[in-house]
Formats: sequence, structure tokens, C-alpha cells
Amino acid sequence: MGTQNPSAPPRAHVRVAGNTHPNRTPRTGGLQHDNTRHTTRFVVIGNHLAQHPELSLLAIGLGTHLQSLPKGAPADIKTLAARFPEGATRIAAALRELEAHGYLRRERVRTSSGRIVTRTISCNQPAAVRQRTEQPCRESTPSAPRKQPARKALPAVPRPAYSGPGLLQAATDLLADLRRHDSRLLLSADDTAHLAPGVAAWLEREVTPAAVRRALTADLPPEGLRRPAALLAHRLASQLPPPAPFRARTTAPPSVRHPLRNCDGCDRAFRAPTPTTHCRDCRTDLQEAA
Repeated sequence: MGTQNPSAPPRAHVRVAGNTHPNRTPRTGGLQHDNTRHTTRFVVIGNHLAQHPELSLLAIGLGTHLQSLPKGAPADIKTLAARFPEGATRIAAALRELEAHGYLRRERVRTSSGRIVTRTISCNQPAAVRQRTEQPCRESTPSAPRKQPARKALPAVPRPAYSGPGLLQAATDLLADLRRHDSRLLLSADDTAHLAPGVAAWLEREVTPAAVRRALTADLPPEGLRRPAALLAHRLASQLPPPAPFRARTTAPPSVRHPLRNCDGCDRAFRAPTPTTHCRDCRTDLQEAA
């Protein structure tokens, strides 16, 4: 009873971690990397492609090759089969794998010459493309029509004292003909209607159409015209000539109607100033008798 149990441990054992177990040797196998930074001729490949759990190794390699090609490079089965030893059948199957997982799209388009060709599109992030296409469409609410900025009004032009249809038509024809002398003076219908009374005021003041045309087209700015109608309106108002000089109308004197009387010789009625008493025939007879 006084002896101790020699089989009882003097203290509790402490569990040794697996990585620090004295009998465990450190792992020295497995993949190691000896990387050098690329500065030219490289392509960035996502792990979602390089480590895709469902794609075959051929499809992963072919997808990597397609993403490394420049834009416009041929990517049809015949060209790829000539490049790699796998053959057309295996390459076609790998392309279908990439297409099923969104890394490849093939579209048939019509060229400008009318020929239909197949366009191959390599996508480096199919998840981003699906996210853009699968976003729920927001209910389109009719937006209020965008108000166009109010156009600045043209300067005022002079008005003729009498605007007859012929005068306004001549002014309109003159404005429409300005583009033949300078292509920059192509006016809209509204601008022409605004400027026509100003040209009519010039024509009313006896300015010839050729003189009006010279005043409107001379010394135009060489840097171009932002709004030719505004320049023409300014010239019509600022260079308006004075009215034509007044010319008194020469009128014939009013005719005088003499009173009606009877001839003392033949009793015929005639008109003559006083004191004539005989008609013209009787006066002729009197002169012959004398």
C-alpha cells in the first residue's frame, strides 16, 4: 500500500501538431514555379479557363491559343488542324466545348459584297457576358421629350412701305439665288421668309438686284459662317440705303370746257371762248368774203 503505481504517467501528454510532429518530414515534392515577368508577347488567361473543371485539356489549350491570336487571324477548323497534330475531329469537338461554356461564339455575317462568312469570337470572361445579357430589363418608363434649346432669333430686318406679292417674290428669288454665288449662303425656308421683307425694302428704294446681291455677298469672313442668315439680316438693316429722291409727277394741265353757244350765222351750237359769236365754218366764210 505504500508503493506507488509505476505505470501511471507523471503528467498528461501534450498532443503534437501534425506539421510539427518530430517524425513527419517536410513535403518537398509538388509543383514549383520559376517565374519571370513578361514584358512583350504575352496573353492574360483567367484561372476560370486554365483550371476549368468541365473542359478537356485540349479545349483549355485551344481556348488559350485562340485568346493569344491577334484580331483578324484565321480560326477555322481547317487552319487549326494544319497548326496542331490533333486532327480536325478532335479540334472540332474542343471548339464545341468552348462554345458550350461561353468561351467561343460563331456568327454568320454578310459582307459588303454580299458574301456570307463565319466570324469566330473568342471571349475571355463568359461570366461577365452572361451577367450583361441576363440582367433583368427595367420597365421602360416613357421619358419626357427632351426639349430642344431655343434657337436665337434672327436680327430684325427693314420692311417695305408697300409689300406687294411681286416685290416679295422678287426678293425671295434673289435670296434663293445667293447659294449659286457662294455655297455657304444656303438658306432655309424659314430664314428666307424672314429676310425677304428686308430685300424687298432695298428693291423698293430702287436698288437693282445686282447691287443687293453684291452688298450681301461681298467680303464674307474667310473662316466660315456659323449662321449665314444672321449675317445677311445684319447687313440688310445696317447698310439700308436711303429712299429714292422725290420726283414730282409732271401732269398735263386740265382741259378747259368753254360754254355752249349758238352761231349767229348758221344757228349751229358750238363751244368757243367769249366773245366769239360765229362757229369755225362761219368764221372761215367771213374771212373769204372779206
